[in-house]
Amino acid sequence: MFCGNICSAGSVRTCMRTLSAVASAAVLAWNLAGLARAEAPCGQTLDAPLRPRAVLTVHSRPAGLEIVGTDQAAIHVSCTSGHEDDAQRIRVRIQGNQDDETLTIAGDLRKGDNVRVRIEVPRKTSLRVEMSAGEVKVEEIAGDKDIDLYAGQITISSTRPWDYRSVDVSVSIGEVNAPVYGTQKGGFFRGITKETADGEYLLHAHVIAGEIDLLGRSARATTD
Repeated sequence: MFCGNICSAGSVRTCMRTLSAVASAAVLAWNLAGLARAEAPCGQTLDAPLRPRAVLTVHSRPAGLEIVGTDQAAIHVSCTSGHEDDAQRIRVRIQGNQDDETLTIAGDLRKGDNVRVRIEVPRKTSLRVEMSAGEVKVEEIAGDKDIDLYAGQITISSTRPWDYRSVDVSVSIGEVNAPVYGTQKGGFFRGITKETADGEYLLHAHVIAGEIDLLGRSARATTD
């Protein structure tokens, strides 16, 4: 029904209800699109646009994660498992938008625990990673990083200048190896805190039981 400048009260109410329904449907469609941009079982690849300087949050079941910076304005995810049946039980899902993306790796295994996930993102991407146990390798990514594990290993490496304004890495039990700062510590409640006046990014990493390695070109820094 078309509403011109002159409408009866009933027609106006009908028009308003129609417009409201259309608007609600559009919002719902937009939300659904944001909630499920892409999903696939482990063994298939996923691709989605991702702008440089976006924020990527990763929630993962125990796995080996390799997060690598590239020159592409996109996220590319590939996943492998030691057994085909297990691969079908692992779901990889991308949600969000090109500026704020969430990657979820979920599912249970029956025949093993050998899930490997490679995540390629724009080189300038900020990362948040939460995983109960496993290994996280971050290579050639310039951006803020916030990574937490209960048990396992975190390795952050770059061949480019080490450009962190604030560094706070620690283990409750284990080792912190930081050749980039000429430091190696092991034992209970060990960590490194650094501040660099001319740095750009923030780095926080914590493992309850395990190891953290910081590999890169030497940086000038002061210790808190």
